Amino acid sequence: MTVITSLLKVCLFNQRISAVLALLLLSLCGSLATAAPLPSPPLLSANSYLLFDHKSGEVLAAKDPDKRIEPASLTKMMTAYIVASELKRGSISLDEPVIISAQAQSMPGSRMFIEADTVVPLQDLLRGLIIQSGNDASVALAEHVAASERGFVDIMNRMAQNLGMNDTNFMNASGLPDPDHYTTANDLAKISSAIIREHPETYKLYSEREFTYNNITQKNRNTLLWRDESVDGMKTGHTEAAGYCLVSSSVRDGMRLISIVLGTASDKARIAESQKLLNYGYRFFKTRRVYAAGEQISEARIWMGETENLALGVAEDLYLTLPRDSFDTLQSTIEVAEFIRAPMRIGQEIGRSVLMADNRVVGEVPLLALQKVEEGGLFLRMKHSIQRYFQ
Repeated sequence: MTVITSLLKVCLFNQRISAVLALLLLSLCGSLATAAPLPSPPLLSANSYLLFDHKSGEVLAAKDPDKRIEPASLTKMMTAYIVASELKRGSISLDEPVIISAQAQSMPGSRMFIEADTVVPLQDLLRGLIIQSGNDASVALAEHVAASERGFVDIMNRMAQNLGMNDTNFMNASGLPDPDHYTTANDLAKISSAIIREHPETYKLYSEREFTYNNITQKNRNTLLWRDESVDGMKTGHTEAAGYCLVSSSVRDGMRLISIVLGTASDKARIAESQKLLNYGYRFFKTRRVYAAGEQISEARIWMGETENLALGVAEDLYLTLPRDSFDTLQSTIEVAEFIRAPMRIGQEIGRSVLMADNRVVGEVPLLALQKVEEGGLFLRMKHSIQRYFQ
């Protein structure tokens, strides 16, 4: 094994040895250190579901994630996302007053019990939306942000397209049933991650267990918040057609998993099935940062420049989610162009790093120049030309 490792290091840093040889050595290394077999994911009583890692995006378990479903109150995640985006942009503020319309007050289903012609602080409506799942709060916020719910729905659909939610269409801000109101587990994964990544302050509201408005206290419908201390969000949904749905997110040992369970038979079932998914992910997988943004990973020979060595790295942090034992077999090979010539700008793509574990490719990332290299003078370029000729 020591000999193989030494040969591998030569492959990684000597550009004159073929990358193919490096990959063969990687395969041999993997055959000597094979990870333990991975158990199959649990089988859930749900129409569709999805479990993935927030940082790496790796899917750990899924059933029909592209199946079109009715989102019910999971719709409110997009409503809250747009409100959070407007808060971040500065077009609205948490303490500004919102005048409640008769339309907002008249909404059926779950409510925070706001009254027409009253003035409610926007931050209360946001809590009523997220914690109490108020349909009335949804309409009040939609009308405040876009002058009408119809105008707000247009924003929702544009935002869905921007996030790559290509199998989603919204018809209202609350999630009330409509034949043309639909989404998928894969698309819900995108909005869930976007909320956590882009709006951490708003996301904190999803962990609040209760909210009192108009002397009425309502508990968060996501009872996983009480059952599992690692869970800090996100949202429930239920209609007769949609069944009982839950998007939940938790963090254990710095690893954030998001589970999406759609179409179960009861509130108890959606909680139990979500817990099964989360426990499976944490028990058998691990997420690590393999490369840090801006950190030197390797270096390459550069010709005709003021310096002969060029530092290589990645533009963004690279996270991998693998079966726990697979990190013991993780290896990489660096592939760079045979001839790299100055001038060189920062961020210019030079090659790639291929990551392998358990005899399979588990990641691939472009390698970029981390430094600027100016072209050398005439005599230096002549010297390098001669060296290249004899090589």
